[in-house]
Amino acid sequence: MILSGRRSAGAEENIEVLLANRRRGRPNEASRLHGVLIVVLFAFPAIVAWNTGRIPMKPRLSFGAASAAAYRAMMGLERAIHESGLEPKLVHLLKLRASQINGCAYCIDMHWKDARAFGETEQRLYGLDAWREAPYYDERERAALEWIEALTNITDGHVSDEVYERARRQFGEKELVDLALVAVAINGWNRLAIAFRSEAGKYQPPKPAETR
Repeated sequence: MILSGRRSAGAEENIEVLLANRRRGRPNEASRLHGVLIVVLFAFPAIVAWNTGRIPMKPRLSFGAASAAAYRAMMGLERAIHESGLEPKLVHLLKLRASQINGCAYCIDMHWKDARAFGETEQRLYGLDAWREAPYYDERERAALEWIEALTNITDGHVSDEVYERARRQFGEKELVDLALVAVAINGWNRLAIAFRSEAGKYQPPKPAETR
């Protein structure tokens, strides 16, 4: 079943029948038709949500509680990134971009808020999905964004020599490894959050000094 926001021809005809019946003094049939139309109108948003997969998801389980050792391992990777020397604003920008690509609502919400907590601007966050066309990202950020996208879309040509060379001009060898680990970490978190339906919207960022 395919639904759209436009009224169907059948709905228009039913409304015309309803009005005609009322004019002709046939209240019983008109009332029945009116009741059907009311049900359709109230049910329509829910039907559209079901048809397009937009019904909010309920969390399946807490993966941190279910596998504490695995969660500690992921947090160990986060500590390594935090201590790597990469700028926190850049790290959150990269995590947000990867989460946009993967469609992870929980991580988009988290890293948008974390980036704002570190002083990132709304303009740069709003424009992130189209960063190639936006003038307010510098060459270092562009190289890092291209690097994180290539590592996230790993099946799309892997990481080309051109992407690697542009990243290498902006970052040292250790930084390139650290940026690759940012991709490893966020893609892992994305998959955990999507698989177990972590609920988006409730996350609140800690103070910048405490944010991973």
